[in-house]
Amino acid sequence: MSEKYRGLSPAEFFHRNKEIAGFSNPSRALYQTVRELVENSLDATETHGILPYIDVEVRLHEDRPEWVTLRVADNGIGIPVHEIPNVFGRVFYGSKYVVRQTRGVFGLGVKMAVLYAQMTTGKPIYVKSSTRDSDVVGEYLLYIDISRNIPHVQKMRIKKKNKNWHGTIVRLTLEGAWLQSKKRIEDYIRRTALISPYATIRYRSPDGELLFERVSKELPEPPQIGKYHPKGVDIEILKDLIRRSNNNDMTLAGFLEKYFEGVGEKIAQEFLTWAGFQPDTKVKELKLADLEKLATAMKNFPKWRRPRPLTLSPLGPELLKKGVKSILKPEFATAVIRPPSSYGGHAFIVEAAIAYGGEIPPQDNVLLLRFANKMPLLYDEGVDVSRKIVDSIDWSIYKIKFPAPVAVVTHVCSTKIPFKGVGKEAIADVPELEHELEIAIRDVARRLRIYLSKLEKMYEVKRKEVTIRKYMGEVSSSLAYVLNMDPNSISSLLEELLKKELEKKEVTVNA
Repeated sequence: MSEKYRGLSPAEFFHRNKEIAGFSNPSRALYQTVRELVENSLDATETHGILPYIDVEVRLHEDRPEWVTLRVADNGIGIPVHEIPNVFGRVFYGSKYVVRQTRGVFGLGVKMAVLYAQMTTGKPIYVKSSTRDSDVVGEYLLYIDISRNIPHVQKMRIKKKNKNWHGTIVRLTLEGAWLQSKKRIEDYIRRTALISPYATIRYRSPDGELLFERVSKELPEPPQIGKYHPKGVDIEILKDLIRRSNNNDMTLAGFLEKYFEGVGEKIAQEFLTWAGFQPDTKVKELKLADLEKLATAMKNFPKWRRPRPLTLSPLGPELLKKGVKSILKPEFATAVIRPPSSYGGHAFIVEAAIAYGGEIPPQDNVLLLRFANKMPLLYDEGVDVSRKIVDSIDWSIYKIKFPAPVAVVTHVCSTKIPFKGVGKEAIADVPELEHELEIAIRDVARRLRIYLSKLEKMYEVKRKEVTIRKYMGEVSSSLAYVLNMDPNSISSLLEELLKKELEKKEVTVNA
């Protein structure tokens, strides 16, 4: 018997395999939906020089407690009215498919939320948006046509904008386990406020309201759109770039100089000679075997420059420290940023912070807060490279005795984070990345050790002062009797001697 064959659209594939995008159960799906919408809002604001204001609301359905309505509003750049249906109703459609650091990379997350809402409640997504330079506001109710991977607009309204509002409001209803996910969602919002100290985030839920006011008006430098690095290409990338060049006369040397990071005329000529290509070969004439040879040579050529970090947007030590102090409220905090590095042709920067004392509860292990491209990572901590490094360190070297109130924050930003899965919750232990993370964590740990050493000395001085003062009255009386002097005069002399001695041993402790 002959079998019947048919293809799957991208939407149908993810509809059938929702688990690989983090929508494995009602609890995880609700958390994942909050995360995707909030991260889209942050990318739509800070990347474009706008101080973010994000309003997140979670409401339970009156008659169906397993149904949760989620609303997220932002003051971002908005979406052009004609693009709204495709942005929310077509899988693998978006503005993030460029070489630049962004929180989302697949253009998939919000579409998975729409698909999951359709699958579990049958409710469409509501979207309202307007761009900064638009005179109108667009409102849509839409589904995804799963079999064709296109948006199905149920209702649309375009109206004139009365106020100078811009941004996006998204509302959808899905099946979600609120009781199981509420702690995780609150942790996510709190950690997002830590890594985005320039954002104001309002979070309303059935349990009440939390408001995280921005503690800085300074935005990190936004990332720029960059080019591919020669070490990070493959045959399909080469074919796509040649197709996009749309220039039949472009030479191989000119192609390398135009489309690849850090490739100038001199290094292009040197590489092509090394790889056995003629610089004046027309790229349109290259066969598949030539492209395979070229891609392999580009990965193996030893003299490429490191990719520049123009495509990255780290937080910086001061902003990271402000975020840590605002959310964790420690008695001591410090942060560092490592120089740019790369793996496999992808630029990355590592930042780390450490916090001690204050409102951090004592624990039997280091409290670890992980971030990637300013995204909090809450799941799969046990297999993350940061946890591996933190657990490998002998913390007694840094004067930490457990249980201790100590937290470590790690942040990796890159054009391609090496996640261990599509759920984007754990970073793989790539050697270059692991090396930079360990250096950064040990750096902030040494600073903590200096602080704790000074603290010990200060306590020692205070203990001596308390002990001396305890017997000062008795010593004054005895000396006054032996020397036939006024006890008050003796006390004044001893007080002056004690003051001079304490000044010699004075310790300054900076938190």
